Amino acid sequence: MTFTTRFAPSPTGPLHLGHAYSALLASDFARQQNGLFLLRIEDIDQTRARTSWEEQIYQDLAWLGLSWPEPVLRQSSRLPRYRAALERLSALGLTYPCRCKRADIEAAAGAPQEGVPQFGPDGRIYPGTCRQRPLSDARPTDVIRLNMKAALARLPDLSFIETSEELGGHISLEPEELVQAVGDIILVRRNMGSSYHLSVVVDDADQGITDVVRGADLFESTQIHVVLQTLLDLPVPRYHHHRLIRDDQGKRLAKRDDARAISKYRAEGASPQDIRQLVGLD
Repeated sequence: MTFTTRFAPSPTGPLHLGHAYSALLASDFARQQNGLFLLRIEDIDQTRARTSWEEQIYQDLAWLGLSWPEPVLRQSSRLPRYRAALERLSALGLTYPCRCKRADIEAAAGAPQEGVPQFGPDGRIYPGTCRQRPLSDARPTDVIRLNMKAALARLPDLSFIETSEELGGHISLEPEELVQAVGDIILVRRNMGSSYHLSVVVDDADQGITDVVRGADLFESTQIHVVLQTLLDLPVPRYHHHRLIRDDQGKRLAKRDDARAISKYRAEGASPQDIRQLVGLD
């Protein structure tokens, strides 16, 4: 099978040095393996996505010397695929509607208990307030959640291969930890038609992704993706979670860090090789 990886930014702000590192590393891996490097635009959050940011993504990546096959996959055009995946999970009896707002979840969580996780890779761990609601009771403003405990009861042993040296190896997932430390994740967010977790596993399968290259901040999300891939009978790719590019205070970069935006380096006369050196790829 041809090595195939991807870079999947959201068009919600400027690409920064951390994005440059991730895209360049993925492209380097693909070239070393005589494989494919794909670009995907993750724009399901149409309240934040902007055409101008998408155009700048193309310009910044092309300036860095990267290329990719056309057409580029855009999540906003793939809602029927995500809906089909959701319907499959619902047919298994694994989903339910949830109308809890953030304040409701905070209140239901109560006082923190020692040794009990409060937050997981999907945010605050949901206390299960709406878990018994049937889908027939769903409102347009509800989110749709996965009943994690019911899902895991259907699954065999879960594992994935991590190829980074820091985190590497064959990693097994523990069902009880998934229930306690991850909980009932959101599959469809309000006014979006999907969620990051559901969309990314469907897209990776449809694009034939064999190797996911992304930041270590998403390592904990991988267990969610392996659960969904297995439930949906999708292939589980290999994962490589790379180090994060941080600022002078050790804080990882975010899109609000415009001072490190690729476009600003371009405007100030930097070269693509300068960027490679800045992120440690020279």
